[in-house]
Amino acid sequence: MRSEKHQGYMLWGHAILQQEGRVNTERYAASGTITKDNRVVEASGVLGEFGTEEEAELAGIQWARAWVDGIG
Repeated sequence: MRSEKHQGYMLWGHAILQQEGRVNTERYAASGTITKDNRVVEASGVLGEFGTEEEAELAGIQWARAWVDGIG
């Protein structure tokens, strides 16, 4: 999980390992969560699948940053 502060919010990027019948192929589902004052403000669904954990986490952070920027 990756996190960063942005405009008073905490942004979280999540990577969920996908293992559905795949052999030697790791894929990670991405999602994002936004919190403020230790409370969840918004959470995404699955944003897509990525080849690395880092790519999935970054996608979650990018989604959260865009969400925060869109409400301002």
